[in-house]
Amino acid sequence: MIRDNSDDLSSLSTLFHLGACSSTTETNEEYLNDNNLGYTRELCEWSLEHDVRFVYASSASTYGDGSLGMDDQEEDLSQFKPLNLYGWSKHKFDLLASENQWLQHIVGLKYFNVYGPNEEHKGDMRSVVSKAYEQIASTGEMTLFKSYHPAYKDGEQMRDFLYVKDSVLMTLWLAETSSANGLFNLGSGRARTWLDLGHSIFSALGREPNIRLIEMPEILRDKYQYFTEAKIEKLRLAGYANELFEMEDAVRDYVTQYLVPQRRLAS
Repeated sequence: MIRDNSDDLSSLSTLFHLGACSSTTETNEEYLNDNNLGYTRELCEWSLEHDVRFVYASSASTYGDGSLGMDDQEEDLSQFKPLNLYGWSKHKFDLLASENQWLQHIVGLKYFNVYGPNEEHKGDMRSVVSKAYEQIASTGEMTLFKSYHPAYKDGEQMRDFLYVKDSVLMTLWLAETSSANGLFNLGSGRARTWLDLGHSIFSALGREPNIRLIEMPEILRDKYQYFTEAKIEKLRLAGYANELFEMEDAVRDYVTQYLVPQRRLAS
């Protein structure tokens, strides 16, 4: 939340709702609907009633397998079919906001694969950079899932990786730009392979790549996104002009300035 100095809620100017159950393997649909859909609706309705700008986190998982594209235009919403219950819980609110014309007054952020400092509290849902660094520091290798899609070789599944420093700047800019309303993709705009990411981590550590391909758990195989790439033209047209981190530079910054020092302090 952003407030003035007063503790009075009437002074609230912007309400950020960026938290959720983000587990893509969660099977309790009732819990997800209550936590990710119902609670978001309550906060949105309160914000609209009190003339407070509402900024909420949607997700790139709402786009499903990507076969229908990943365009953040509102008119395309109903065609998307998420691959898991988490994605559906986010998609349902996007649809609700569109049906009620709330998107004319609020901001929905479709975050792609965000990574960066201070994500350890997310446990297994933290980024591969965080998890892989721990693997490499402990064993000297990192693991990646094999591919079960004929169009993608092992390790060449693709994601749009977004450094958290870019994510924060984008989020704050949209919150402060009253003319920018509706859904916005937040990503780098460029898909990269998991192998690219792995090589970047080893490079940041000054090591030769040592990557082992492992079987993907069965629970993920029919719900796995093999390709994500954010279309960020809408964000650019709204006026966001900042240059974005290249993945290699962002991974180096994260690993050398945060992960390595944290491990040294803990040892």
